[in-house]
Amino acid sequence: MSLQDDLIAAGGASPVVLQPQKDGILTGEAVLAERKSFLSKKKLTYKCKARVDDGARTVRFWEMLIERGSGVSSGGDDFAPGAGFSAGTYKTGGKERSGSIEEVSRLFGKDYDYAWDYAALRNALRGVAEAAGYGFEVVLNPKSV
Repeated sequence: MSLQDDLIAAGGASPVVLQPQKDGILTGEAVLAERKSFLSKKKLTYKCKARVDDGARTVRFWEMLIERGSGVSSGGDDFAPGAGFSAGTYKTGGKERSGSIEEVSRLFGKDYDYAWDYAALRNALRGVAEAAGYGFEVVLNPKSV
């Protein structure tokens, strides 16, 4: 089994499914939360890329958390006509962000909740790379992967 196959298997425990591309890059994307109401829509998406560089014996990794929303909101706090709780804790160390984001809300009689650990997939892939004797480098630009 190649290192790329091991990285794909390590990502299997998360909601992100890593897919190999023709150029050798592994890409992953997962919608972590989606909330639709009468006049508004919000979506939280996680994207990542990884590449195994056998010459440098390094795995390069890039990730991004994207929150998009559209529609009409009825106030600055965006809780009406429902109520909710949103909390995020994180810390940054160089290029890496770790921590979690959680939201529990009730909107138009529907319950929405999710929890996501920023570093879960990154740490799983780092462990596989280091176990194979490869370095693990986090990059800020997806074109650097």
